[in-house]
Amino acid sequence: MNALVATNRNFKLAARLLGLDSKLERSLLIPFREIKVECTIPKDDGTLASFVGFRIQHDNARGPMKGGIRYHPEVDPDEVNALAQLMTWKTAVANIPYGGAKGGIGCSPGDLSVSELERLTRVFTQKIHDLIGIHADVPAPDMGTGPQVDLVQILSLKLASCVVKQTMAWILDEYSKFHGYSPAVVTGKPIDLGGSLGRDAATGRGVLFAAEALLNEHGKTIAGQRFAIQGFGNVGSWAAQLITEKGGKIVAVSDVTGAIKNTNGIDIPSLLKHAKEHRGVKGFHGGDPIDPNSILVEDCDILIPAALGGVINRENANDIKAKFIVEAANHPTDPEADEILSKKGVIILPDIYANSGGVTVSYFEWVQNIQGFMWEEEKVNHELKTYMTKGFKDVKEMCQTHNCDLRMGAFTLGVNRVARATVLRGWEA
Repeated sequence: MNALVATNRNFKLAARLLGLDSKLERSLLIPFREIKVECTIPKDDGTLASFVGFRIQHDNARGPMKGGIRYHPEVDPDEVNALAQLMTWKTAVANIPYGGAKGGIGCSPGDLSVSELERLTRVFTQKIHDLIGIHADVPAPDMGTGPQVDLVQILSLKLASCVVKQTMAWILDEYSKFHGYSPAVVTGKPIDLGGSLGRDAATGRGVLFAAEALLNEHGKTIAGQRFAIQGFGNVGSWAAQLITEKGGKIVAVSDVTGAIKNTNGIDIPSLLKHAKEHRGVKGFHGGDPIDPNSILVEDCDILIPAALGGVINRENANDIKAKFIVEAANHPTDPEADEILSKKGVIILPDIYANSGGVTVSYFEWVQNIQGFMWEEEKVNHELKTYMTKGFKDVKEMCQTHNCDLRMGAFTLGVNRVARATVLRGWEA
């Protein structure tokens, strides 16, 4: 199911549970602003190339809009729209003072040199600088603009590691030419330019705290549980590392290169070293190779999809053996699969809560920039745990109020908070 259709479906179910006025429901669904810009740059060979950039600003009732910018050849306005809407509900569930946004440029970052990427980023920023801002819309890294693309660039072009997080630094620099030095205008920056300690691990650490809260609810702990993780990028690898430190056993892992399993538990520190040296998990000798498509149906207690959207669907839902699913990716479970898994008694911790650690620490980065005061990493991690633990408690309360599952508990929580803020600010039907 299309990400926008699925998101709208969940929103409408939540609106019905909350008994929202139909006009307010429609108002909350329509994006605040949709931006489409043309970005033409000179390439290194002297030719001109044109790209299309998007920024969907969904809602600002609770604060500045927040969301990533992705560089990908298939940046789809529908998907960007869905992700912007999800950010609105996610920031509300996390109870941080933001709304939702998302953006991107239709390009293949691996086909562009670093200087071409810089020119493209600066032109895009020039086109939208008057529509973003510290108290208006705060962008962040996403697919193709975070460390993941920079790692590809480093490996393929043998560039220095200084290009890591460079995209956000370029946006900061270009924006500052118009508005003065403004470190809080983007998050996910290099530490030297006001980035937050603990940001790299934040989403993975948030997944750990979310899983702990869920298991505690069922009288269990991380220790001794068997985990399968689809995706070994930033989120999946940090989650695996932190879960292992807590005594959890990672029995299967996959990424774009392949998949491995070891029923006795994978040696995660060794796998991290192997993945860094060989650009993926393929060929790791500490486990048996398996079909990457089978990772979702491996025998485990907790499944963590940390890669693409829509991977759990009606074709494979019946075969899933995990008792719990913690959604580290955005929209990994189709609504049809939700229904199948619910009938099987599988408990799903939804993405708009489970992967909110990243945006929560982005909020901490923004706060530090505005304060002009940097926090110690220990404080960042402690505050993140506080927010994640409180978030789970709030979701559970909505589940009890509306007699619904965790996904609808999270959606009703987020939608209710945004609806209340909208009405309190003076919205009238």
